[in-house]
Amino acid sequence: MQLSLPFSHRQEDLLSHLTRLTGYGISLTITDNVSSMISYRKKGPAVALRLHRIFLQADRTVIEELGQFIRNRRHRTPLIRRYILEHAGSVAPKPSRKQVLVTRGRHHDLSAVSQRVNAAYFNGRISAGITWGSKKVSHGIRRRILGSYNSRTNTIRINPVLDRKDVPLYYLEFIVYHEMLHADLGVEKKNGRRSVHPRTFREKERLFHHYDKALLWEKRS
Repeated sequence: MQLSLPFSHRQEDLLSHLTRLTGYGISLTITDNVSSMISYRKKGPAVALRLHRIFLQADRTVIEELGQFIRNRRHRTPLIRRYILEHAGSVAPKPSRKQVLVTRGRHHDLSAVSQRVNAAYFNGRISAGITWGSKKVSHGIRRRILGSYNSRTNTIRINPVLDRKDVPLYYLEFIVYHEMLHADLGVEKKNGRRSVHPRTFREKERLFHHYDKALLWEKRS
């Protein structure tokens, strides 16, 4: 039985179709990772699938071939390869031209920080722009929204409360690393539920060199 898919579909719809095509229980994560457009891990009847967001625009034949590939990794994928090549120009979204990125602060330069973190932990594959937020808050560090990642504009925004002399560089790098993880891993959906910080995210977050030190400083601030 062939499934008819629209040329643009929601993550929930794509997950439902792939579940029917493969017969597996699938957890789907949509990413902006251009170095690994498709990856999956099987464990019994479950599959943890990670797809680049361009597959949200894929047609029925590409999705059906993807389902066959999930069932059998040796299955040939000419349609998928062609689809990726045809969309090569759109796989690395750029920040909106209307958006002004402000990276140089009074005490910290986000451009330098992001380049260091990107090279050290992601082999330079994170394409997201980075900027200081527009409003500075006077509250403490703990329990504040210190950073965010917008997948639509592919932009990381850092709270200006961190642009202070007393904020250690390793803590700012930790916040940037956290947001880059969001850009790299995307949002996981399992059983129709959205998980921003799944176990995989938390495990990778702990790989930050100064993880314990950063949490301790945050706790004391």
